[in-house]
Amino acid sequence: MQFIDYAQIEVKAGKGGDGIVAFRREKYVPAGGPSGGNGGWGGSVIIEAAENLQTLLDFRYARIFKADDGKRGGPNNCTGASGKDLLIKVPCGTMIYDAETEEVMGDLVTVGQQICVAKGGKGGLGNQHFLSNQNRAPEYALPGLEGEERVLRLELKLLAEVGLIGLPNAGKSTLISVLSAARPKIADYPFTTLVPNLGVVRKPTGDGTVFADIPGLIEGAHAGVGLGHEFLRHIERTKLLVHLVDITGDDPLGDYRTIQAELTAYGRGLGERPQILALNKTDVVDEDWVQFMRGEFAQVTSDPICEISAVTGAGCDRLLQTVWQQLEALEALEEALNPSTG
Repeated sequence: MQFIDYAQIEVKAGKGGDGIVAFRREKYVPAGGPSGGNGGWGGSVIIEAAENLQTLLDFRYARIFKADDGKRGGPNNCTGASGKDLLIKVPCGTMIYDAETEEVMGDLVTVGQQICVAKGGKGGLGNQHFLSNQNRAPEYALPGLEGEERVLRLELKLLAEVGLIGLPNAGKSTLISVLSAARPKIADYPFTTLVPNLGVVRKPTGDGTVFADIPGLIEGAHAGVGLGHEFLRHIERTKLLVHLVDITGDDPLGDYRTIQAELTAYGRGLGERPQILALNKTDVVDEDWVQFMRGEFAQVTSDPICEISAVTGAGCDRLLQTVWQQLEALEALEEALNPSTG
């Protein structure tokens, strides 16, 4: 299945039904009055978050969506039937923008959450509404109004609490395959991962935490270089970032600074997002080098530092313990800043 996280669609609500001109024609009622009914409302376009969708792939092939029109009114003051609303389902985590004004129309993060993106047109009034002392037999009615029409941009931002970031070939895919049941493609060359991978990691309490392996960022990613620009949006929702650094590289400190600079340049608070630094590939270097690199990184960051080998699993338990501690601290801070009113 292709992972598509961006789409542009057109939506058009239904037109309201026309009101009609009609008069009562009843036995023994020689001067029957107007009885033209109103038109029905046009159908609206509604977008809903669904549980069983993971990408916006469907919108690559279907880009125009139109709700049903309302029916015209009938005689005997009968109102026309309203048009059926059109329900469009998207994955949880989808943000909806008006493509012309850039207005954020909705952020659908929970299953069943809905937003009306185009309201149906109102039905026209029948001639019964224009009866007055001055006009006892109105011979006109109003047409239905057009429904709203919009061009929308849909952006999917994965719902993960923990994001794995780092340069290509830092070991993110290997780590998520060790920590969870996810089985991403793994190889010994850069840019193996071309789409974000999600994995659920169980806490000691039994609850699941979603980890996202974000495809490799490189210098200039925030400006569209490489793959990172396409997927940086997926870590906007994360509470915590695990930054993997390959300590067997030519310049591990430079690699670290490259990613930090990209997060800051991208904005949206990513540069200030809490992080854990994971020094990876300790299985192929000696302990002296590991401790030396730990000391070097301790001088440039106050974030927790863990030494791991994603291949052998060494240090991964301690990394997870640090992740749970950090998440608990963030949740406690969030509760303190936003105390429950219930």
